[in-house]
Amino acid sequence: MALQIIDRRLAGKNKSVGNRERFVRRYKEQIADAVRRAVSQRDIRNIEGAESITIPRKDISEPVFHHGQGGIRDTVHPGNTDHVRGDRIQRPQGGQGSGSQASDSGEGEDDFTFTLTKEEFMQLFFEDLALPHLLRTHIGDNPQWKSRRAGYSQDGTPNNLAVVRTMRGALGRRIALTNAPQRELQALQDELDALLAQDDGTSEAVAQLQCKILQLRERIGKVPYLDPIDLRFRARARVPVPNSQAVMFCVMDVSGSMDQARKDLAKRFFILLYLFLTRHYDKIDIVFIRHHTQAAEVNEDQFFHSTESGGTVVSSALVLLEQIIRARYPLEDWNIYVAQASDGDNFSNDSGNCRNLLAEKILPLVRYFAYVQVAEEEQNLWDEYSQLLPWFAHFAMRKVSDPSEIYPVFRDLFKKEGVQV
Repeated sequence: MALQIIDRRLAGKNKSVGNRERFVRRYKEQIADAVRRAVSQRDIRNIEGAESITIPRKDISEPVFHHGQGGIRDTVHPGNTDHVRGDRIQRPQGGQGSGSQASDSGEGEDDFTFTLTKEEFMQLFFEDLALPHLLRTHIGDNPQWKSRRAGYSQDGTPNNLAVVRTMRGALGRRIALTNAPQRELQALQDELDALLAQDDGTSEAVAQLQCKILQLRERIGKVPYLDPIDLRFRARARVPVPNSQAVMFCVMDVSGSMDQARKDLAKRFFILLYLFLTRHYDKIDIVFIRHHTQAAEVNEDQFFHSTESGGTVVSSALVLLEQIIRARYPLEDWNIYVAQASDGDNFSNDSGNCRNLLAEKILPLVRYFAYVQVAEEEQNLWDEYSQLLPWFAHFAMRKVSDPSEIYPVFRDLFKKEGVQV
């Protein structure tokens, strides 16, 4: 017996998804280059989003097959009378490039513009540095406790008394306890009225009915209007809720020793930290602090692209960091994260001061402090910071000298608690 399977599912909206995936695979190198260029122009807050990229026409041109003339043809090629082997041919006089091919019919060939979705953009951005594990690596949650409504209880304080719920319960109790006696009372009353209509009310039957009616009314009257079992109080319970507010401090050395390549390494790390925090917090503030011999709070463009010269005094940035935290970000309302990037160069007498500032004033205030040195050589700042590692579990430091090391280092810094990397 032959088995026939018929797929009657309706076609989805993304009917060309297969062609789209093949296109991305085929021109992956050109698209990845365009993604890297787009990343360098984006702000940290806008890094996670779709992107329109342009691929030059020459990169996507396809070979074309066409029919030639059939039959056997004899062709005579005359010799070259102008040049001999080894001659250097001058560039033809004219424009500086071909550009798009012009056409008198209004048709031409332009560069191809392709829009990447948010998911495709982030996948290509992370792919060159192998980031398959970022989604499952995170710091342990730090829940806050809040009081929430948890129904009603029979015990509580008077200010939590639910009056409407209490009266509703009291009314229901009275109805349940008096419903049957009320029906019996009504029946006895009807019977009594019928007897009184036949005699003068002095018979023994009338006296008995009147006695029963009196007993039922006393029984009904003994049902209390409000009983202690009717009382209902609004109950509240403390439940954990995830933290929804965080601030991310980006601290970077912009002295003369920090060239653009090292700043790009730092930017990649800051971007990863921002993306990581957005998966755990609803609201995130970003504060940029740059320093050379003096520190200043700046915007993102100045933070990454301004050039400075001169020496380095790292403690100036740490002092400003503490001042901003205490002035604008109270600990009971904010989760504070700090990422510091430097090449490790510092004024020799200042590194010990940096260690003391971290240990005494900054680390007790923050959830996590990550120091990334974008240079391989260990200097005095690295030696001083290393002394803090045994004492503060939420302080970490790593070295990065190549873009391929950014994501593994980030994964190591923010690995899930109890998980071996």
